[in-house]
Amino acid sequence: MLHTWGQNLQHHPHVHYIVPAGGLTPDGSRWIASSNRFFLPVRALSRVFRGKFTAGLQQLFQQHTLQFHGSLQSLAEPRRFHAFLRLLFRENWVVYAKPPFGGPEHVLNYLARYTHRVAISNHRLVAFQNDRVSFRWKDYARGGKQKIMTVSADEFLRRFLIHVLPKGLVRIRHFGLFANRRPGDMLSRCRNLLSAHCPSEADTTTHLRCPVCAGPMFTIERLTNSQLYFQSALTMPDSQRCSLDSS
Repeated sequence: MLHTWGQNLQHHPHVHYIVPAGGLTPDGSRWIASSNRFFLPVRALSRVFRGKFTAGLQQLFQQHTLQFHGSLQSLAEPRRFHAFLRLLFRENWVVYAKPPFGGPEHVLNYLARYTHRVAISNHRLVAFQNDRVSFRWKDYARGGKQKIMTVSADEFLRRFLIHVLPKGLVRIRHFGLFANRRPGDMLSRCRNLLSAHCPSEADTTTHLRCPVCAGPMFTIERLTNSQLYFQSALTMPDSQRCSLDSS
């Protein structure tokens, strides 16, 4: 989902991604989950992102679709542009990644509020006096402190209108398992494979809870007393097994 504005209505284009923590095998027979320790290695992701981003810039430059204005006009020369790309690889790029505070549901609820929203809602508007507009904004650089910003009416309209997307530009796109070209049974197959490993809430209420993590405990296999005896005997050292047999 494309998001172009920040709290102060300045131009801040960025993209929100929702990525499943796993995927189907090529033949669609199994679900492969990501590691329990981490989703993606952040340092490797940072380097891959840097490479993909600069490769995209290079492709756009070769297609003559990049525009350079103001102090960047010199980059229109191929030699200067390639020198600029080399400078990008001298810095370590940072991909900011952390676990969601409230789980997947919290992330979905947060992004759902922005899917069809404009740059600013009415409740943030405070006053319009002497051709100046005042509105509330959160200064995330200062811990999310709420402040009042006052700008001229012309400047307010300029900031608002830079977030009106060109006609035909799609803000929300679907890829992978959610792509429109995928058959309709793709998500159903994922749900069926996941449900085989994730019991429903109704099934977990009657199970015992783990004393460490409080998660539900499920019966994998029931063993008789004789099975427990022989299994424990097979795993014991020879010295302990002899004493057990003699007793």
